[in-house]
Amino acid sequence: MLKKIFTFILFVSITSCGSYNSIDSFYDAHKNDNQVTAIRVPQFMLSMISEISPEMKAMVGNAKDLRYMQFPSATSSKTQFLNQQMNGITGNSFIEVFRKNDNLKRNVVSIREKKNLVKEILIYNNDSQTGSFLYFNGDFDPVKVREMAKNEQFTKFGDNIFNQFGASTPGINSQN
Repeated sequence: MLKKIFTFILFVSITSCGSYNSIDSFYDAHKNDNQVTAIRVPQFMLSMISEISPEMKAMVGNAKDLRYMQFPSATSSKTQFLNQQMNGITGNSFIEVFRKNDNLKRNVVSIREKKNLVKEILIYNNDSQTGSFLYFNGDFDPVKVREMAKNEQFTKFGDNIFNQFGASTPGINSQN
């Protein structure tokens, strides 16, 4: 019996290591891909981002980790592959706040909660030409997160990060 349990644990460990089941593994696996822009904002720069708008000041003020990645998704097989990877990340541990599917196109806002706080926010968009994700880790007000998701402020924020850091500040963990 003990041998069967050990074999099962070993099998689960081996099979889980090869998948993109976290933002860290997805980010690390794709940040050096061709035509990818990857931005991981250091703590000292979060204050600059908070100046984009009052809503972002309220949101980013509590962020410990902020990442944005934009990647090509020009073929249906690539789009399907990326959609499956993001589904694997959010899987059982995130709660979907918003999802819009249009064939292979995706717009998904997912959160991870702990008690009365939202701890992680993951926004994934893919229009079958370009995919992107925006990831926050910190302590966030669930009411504010719901309001921002409803008003599509996360999408606008991702675009602002790309414009502010991706196009004008080479060398901040970005790959152009």
